Amino acid sequence: MVVGLGNPGAEFARSRHNAGAEVIALLAERHDGRLRRVRQRANVGEVRIAGARVALVVPTTYMNESGNAVAPLVRRFGIKDDLSRLVVVHDELDLPPGRLQVKVGGGVAGHNGLRSVQAHLHSPDFLRVRIGVGKPPSAAAGADHVLARPSKRDAEAIAACVVRAADAVEVIATEGVAVAMNRFNGEGEDTA
Repeated sequence: MVVGLGNPGAEFARSRHNAGAEVIALLAERHDGRLRRVRQRANVGEVRIAGARVALVVPTTYMNESGNAVAPLVRRFGIKDDLSRLVVVHDELDLPPGRLQVKVGGGVAGHNGLRSVQAHLHSPDFLRVRIGVGKPPSAAAGADHVLARPSKRDAEAIAACVVRAADAVEVIATEGVAVAMNRFNGEGEDTA
């Protein structure tokens, strides 16, 4: 199951915080999937990626309530006891725009969507695909930063990272997380 975190509504479209949801839309498009609203407060579609059955999920809750959608879907898709089969795709302030990182488990680093998912699952042991959106000018501006649309330069870097994040999800589904980590971690780093 692959979950792309974001906020509902047109006012949040293309914001930094919706990078995860953009990955799910791209994966649905690539694999002829269709997301449909389900009672678990999410849009869900099932696709096949090189023969692997994958549920694509975008919660319709606000970011800080993402776990309310994810927890029941983890039970629905039978992966409650194996969270290594859950991939959460999200924006990451601690990575520069365009940098991608695939990670197993970990903390929440102040990300309210991750905090909600982890609290509802009672575990940090799920996979993460982190999309770098860069740090705000000051720590106090974090919420405004992720809810705003990025500059043209950052938007281009993030859009390219969304494509690589979708590629990384496909590799996780077909070749495993270790291969994805080796292939994608460090890509998109500014080498100047």
